[in-house]
This record gives sequence, structure tokens and C-alpha cells, in this order.
Amino acid sequence: MSHHRSSRAAVGLASLAVLAAVTVTACDPGADTDADGAAAIPAVPAALSKQKPDWAACPVPSAAQGGGEKPEDLPDGTTWQCATMKAPLDYAKPDGRTIDIALVRAKAAKDSGKKSLGSLVFNFGGPGGAGVPTLPAFAAEDYLELHKRYDLVSFDPRGVGDSAGVKCLDDKAMDAWAAQDSTPDDAAEEKALTLGTSAYARACESNSGAVLEHVGTQEAARDLDLMRQVLGDEKLNYFGISYGTQLGGVYAHLFPKNVGRTVFDAVVDPTQDSATGILSQTKGFESALQNFLKDCVKQDECFFEGKDPARGEEEITELLESLDAKPLPAEDDDRVLTQGQAGMGIIAALYSQDSWSWLSLALEDAKKGEGSGLLWLSDMYADRNDGVYSTSGPANTAVSCADSKDRFTVEDVHQQLPEFRKASSVFGDMIAWMLLACTDWPVGGHASTVDVTADGAGPVLVIGNTGDPATPYEGAKKMADALGEGVGVHLTVEGEGHGTYGVNKCLTRIVDEYLLDGTVPKNDTVCK
Repeated sequence: MSHHRSSRAAVGLASLAVLAAVTVTACDPGADTDADGAAAIPAVPAALSKQKPDWAACPVPSAAQGGGEKPEDLPDGTTWQCATMKAPLDYAKPDGRTIDIALVRAKAAKDSGKKSLGSLVFNFGGPGGAGVPTLPAFAAEDYLELHKRYDLVSFDPRGVGDSAGVKCLDDKAMDAWAAQDSTPDDAAEEKALTLGTSAYARACESNSGAVLEHVGTQEAARDLDLMRQVLGDEKLNYFGISYGTQLGGVYAHLFPKNVGRTVFDAVVDPTQDSATGILSQTKGFESALQNFLKDCVKQDECFFEGKDPARGEEEITELLESLDAKPLPAEDDDRVLTQGQAGMGIIAALYSQDSWSWLSLALEDAKKGEGSGLLWLSDMYADRNDGVYSTSGPANTAVSCADSKDRFTVEDVHQQLPEFRKASSVFGDMIAWMLLACTDWPVGGHASTVDVTADGAGPVLVIGNTGDPATPYEGAKKMADALGEGVGVHLTVEGEGHGTYGVNKCLTRIVDEYLLDGTVPKNDTVCK
């Protein structure tokens, strides 16, 4: 499995905590209101908007960012530089406490013979994905063409990685949390799950209480505009993937006049509330599972016998049921594989067709009583490396709960279970119980749908992939329509997986022509 595509699950390109978002009611970025239409947000002081970051060679990514190696120079010898940008913790009090936002960049290639177009800022999604280690990991494979004319830039959004990253449980307690029974079958198991969720929320409050109120998408969008000023760009050129499209949509709504060349890939549906969003993801993963099973029978080796994909689904269901009763040992690990971890491992592998062969091998091993393969996939999804967790999981919950007012009860889950089971017999129960993620969260959230209307913004390319399990295809058209006429340019890719740029040649060419030359494609263009 290539590091590139498989790591997309690890950096969390789709939220399975609660897919939710803010409602933004502002139009004039000069004097706008907060999410509830209350007090106007004051301007950021000049000391912040005119700050000069101290760019230096990047260190090894921190444990909070997921660890790993120092970023390698790009093939043309360009080195990666890191810095921090000071931003107000609370934009309503811009002269108050600040937090550091971690940044990374590779300056535009010197010898391309073309004029530099300024910065191109990437957000890889989550919410919870740290951009500082992610951009260097992908750039040499995907973004060299764009590097000819742009400084490639990314950042850890607030609450993530080295940007006041949210901390909750320690690593040992996180292991126990990840292994808990996520599909309760009786009152006692339900109580254990709700107590665990409650304890998790309390740990987040005690370790990160000061930032929890200020990690929502609106605040991150304001950070983007501050970053634009600090980088010296008149407009923000932006590439958002998965949750990064939601962040980009909120940015476009708040600062339409500052929108430069912008691309949304693997698009979050801005019209859905959290329950509808997570239900549509359930359908998306079920559909991807069916495609995986149909493909599996065509391969030389498949984890189940025969040519009927239904048999494969039966075997997965039987495996998950057996794990509910008795977890499997994992070779070279003092942990065991639980039902919840197996489910998350399967989901992680469905993000990309590149991972399907690994999933088949992991399922084959699990049938033989060996849980390491699925546990590895689950760890990748949770961004657990050598027993250490990054901030991606806690940040995902914190941003999702800041962005949504929804606080579901056990009764709500019971009410919705039939619909989730109908959407997926394999994943329905597990994902339905994730609705409790924000139930005992210590701070309230904003309203639960996103306003992304962006009258006056430049064209935004909005790309939907027909086989995307995490951000189902229909969301892209809804985002393009919601951005407004003349802003959202809808593109379709007929393919599998979460994210299309660098995977589909036709689409990659269209995006490059737009970002590098300003060529806007026809609305509703299809790449096969």
C-alpha cells in the first residue's frame, strides 16, 4: 500500500465523529457577526496581521502531529521551512490571549521560468489532520507541477498537532478507549459506553479546556484570512480536501472578496445536519464495501471462497459478531483486536482502492485467528504510531462538537438504529452509536448546517467522486449550488475512493490548468 493513499485515512480526511458544521451568518468580513448573529467580530490588530514568521528548517514532526521523519527536500532541491503564526485564541477578543498556528512551506521553484503566483494553502481534512507533516509527505508525488508557480503551504489548524493541539486521555487510556465495546447489546453495555464517552469528554476539558470553545470551523477560517495577510497574498489560493472543503466553504462565505483560485476535492455536503451526514457516510461505506467484495472475487486471492460477494459480507458479519464475544490476539502486540477496532480497520481500508488487497489479507488472517492486520489498519485510522497517539482523534471530536449544537441521547440512537442498520448491516450499529460523541461535551456548539453562500467570490472547482465512501458524491453538487451561481463549478469523477487529484489524470490536468493558468472548466464536466 503506498504511503500516500493509505495515509489519507490516517490524517483523517473524513470525520466519523460527527459530520457537522457551523452556520455562518456574516456577509461583510469587515464587520461581521458571530455564528449566532450576536456581537460584531472586531478587526485583528496590526501587530498580528503584519507579523513576519521566522521561517527555519523543519524539525522532526512532534508526537502531537503523528511523529515520523524530517521532511525530505523536493526533487528540485527545495527545502521545507517551518514557522509559527500568532492568532487570537478568541477572535471576539483579538487583543487577548494568542495561540501559535504551526505552518510549513516549500517556496516556488526558482527555475520554472514562470512568474510566481504566491501561496497555495492546503487543508487535508479531518477535522483533525495536521497539515505540517502531511503536505511534505504528499508533495513530491502529487504537487510538483503546482510547485512550479506556487509556494506550497499548509498548517496545523487550531486544536490540531502543534497549534494548541487538543489533548484528552494519555496513550494507555486511549488504547482502552479504542478497545471499548462500541455496539452495546444491553443496558449494562450501554451504560459502560456512555460512562466511557463522558470520561473522555471530562479528560478533554481538564487537559484542553481553554481551547475547546475556540476550535470551530469559523475560527479556523479566520485563521486562514490572517495567514493570507501574514504570507503577503492579496487573495487566498486554496486547496481543500474532505473537511478542508467545509473550511473553504466557510472561508468563502466570510471573506468572498478574498477568494483566489480555489479547489474543493472530496466534498462535504453543507446542507446536511450531523445525523443525516453520518447516515450518508454509513451508506457510502456500505457501497464501498460492496465494490471491494465485487473486486475481491476477480482477484487471484480473496479472503472468502466462491464468486458471490454476498458470501463475503456474511463472513465479515460473522467475524465482527465473534469479535464482540471474544477479541482476537494480535501477534507482536500486547493488545487484542476488538469488534470496534476491526470495524474501523475495515473502514480505513475502504478509503482507497489501493488498500483493498491489504484488507483482503487482513480479513484472511482474522479468519485464521490472527488480528494484527485489522489492528494495524485501525491504528492507522486513529493515527497511533508505536503506541503513541497524535491529536487527530481528540481534535476531530473537539471541532465536530464545536461546530454542532446536536447532543444526542441513548434514546435518539435507539430511534435511529433501524435506519442505520438498513443503510449497512456491517457498519450500521457501530456508526449509529458514534452519534453520542458530543453528548457530554463540556462546551456548546454552533448551529448544525453550514452557510457557504459566497456572492462575489471567484470560481471554486468542486469535485465529486462517484465512488467516494466518506464524502458521498451528491455532496459536491450541493456545495457547488450553495456557493452560488458563477462561484461553484461542479466536476464529476467516475471512480473509487476518497479524493481524486493525483489519482485521476483527466481531473488532475483540469485542476492544474485552473490553478496555474486560470482556465475555468465547463460546469458539470465529467472525467471517467
